[in-house]
Amino acid sequence: MAMREYQTVSEIFGPIVYVEGVGDAAYGETVEITLPSGEKKKGQVLETSKNMAAVQIFGNTQGLDTKTTSVRFTGETLRLNVSDEMLGRVFNGLGEPIDGGPSIISKEKIDIQGAAINPYSRAELHDFIQTGISTIDTTNTLVRGQKLPIFSASGLPHNELAVQIARQATVKGKSGGSEKENFVVIFAAMGITNAEASFFMRDFEKTGALERSVLFLNLANDPSIERLITPRMALTTAEYLAFERDMQVLVILTDMTNYCDSLREIAAARQEVPGRRGYPGYMYTDLANIYERAGAIKGKKGTVTQLPILSMPEEDITHPIPDLTGYITEGQIVLSRDLYRKGIYPCIDVLPSLSRLMSLGIGGDKTRDDHSGVSSQLYASYAEGRDLRNLVAVVGEEALTERDKKFLHFADAFEKQFVSQGKYENRTIEQSLDLGWELLAGIPEGELKRVKSEHIEKYGRKFRK
Repeated sequence: MAMREYQTVSEIFGPIVYVEGVGDAAYGETVEITLPSGEKKKGQVLETSKNMAAVQIFGNTQGLDTKTTSVRFTGETLRLNVSDEMLGRVFNGLGEPIDGGPSIISKEKIDIQGAAINPYSRAELHDFIQTGISTIDTTNTLVRGQKLPIFSASGLPHNELAVQIARQATVKGKSGGSEKENFVVIFAAMGITNAEASFFMRDFEKTGALERSVLFLNLANDPSIERLITPRMALTTAEYLAFERDMQVLVILTDMTNYCDSLREIAAARQEVPGRRGYPGYMYTDLANIYERAGAIKGKKGTVTQLPILSMPEEDITHPIPDLTGYITEGQIVLSRDLYRKGIYPCIDVLPSLSRLMSLGIGGDKTRDDHSGVSSQLYASYAEGRDLRNLVAVVGEEALTERDKKFLHFADAFEKQFVSQGKYENRTIEQSLDLGWELLAGIPEGELKRVKSEHIEKYGRKFRK
């Protein structure tokens, strides 16, 4: 499609410019705006109607006017140059290098909107991703190709957890043992402060994780529209590396709350009728367009796994952002304020957490044959111990039976030894399962109803006195 240029700006409303007389603009088409001063800005078509196009400016609209501003429609959608050379690089939210290195020049230029994976073409997921975090690997296992969000809240250490997972994650399974050399992390941060950006870059560089990572950093003072583009840039890169270069890709998106707030801000600028809590009614569809880009394709060796992170406004899990995210994704990992106050890191609460695909990636040669039973027993024992805490608050510990006291003490030990681990402590799944058996040794053998007797003999007996 040839370029068309117009000087028919009729209205400027916040970051939105309305251009009249445009009959053939396409949704998502990129535009070039020339200000009266000669300065050029980029933009994207947000909406088209008969004879009118709404264009979102990348940046502020200061200096624009309705008389001499020129808008050129390029006839192309937003595309990203992709190549293996992106590994080890840091980009802004628009895919432009910010690490001082050269721009990516490639024959491969891909539309960032991507294409939905045909359900018939989706392959069954079956391999385990080891994050080195016991509460994820053992009780809420992440499977290759899964989308598993982390629900956090303001002030909780989700950024530290994100970089720890990015640093430690590796894939194992039937496809051939550990494949760390073929495993990459795409890290996309949206609406972060300069201090947070420095933290991410410094940690990735210091630990050497940057070598097998691609970073996209969108700052809080960058335009809102960039926040809508950043995860799509990251996922376009992920899909190329996974499905064209046969790599195992883990995409970490933080913070999806900032993304949704930008969606609401732009919807307000377009004067749309607000939906629940002021968010646009199409937010579910928009989030699904992002989350559903995870998975595996038949005949392709690579996979795209997603770990979106969102901070729940007012710690409300029924808020539209975590609520809709929970509908689309395959479980959730929930961070706890109470555990954080106890000084426990990572403060993952295993009781409300869930990985719906866990059973596909554990057991046998994937992890270990006792994995399912140990996970279930740890969960049940911890849940009983937590319930007993409430009882103790009423009647005191002296009123408990010896059996109940063992479960009460198990809950404390579980939090201090199993949930809690250092920010640079990388536990293998075998170490986590052995630690689970060590803790279960404090519970009477007759109460271990969720583990097989042969597994007690094979793995647990050495921990029982």
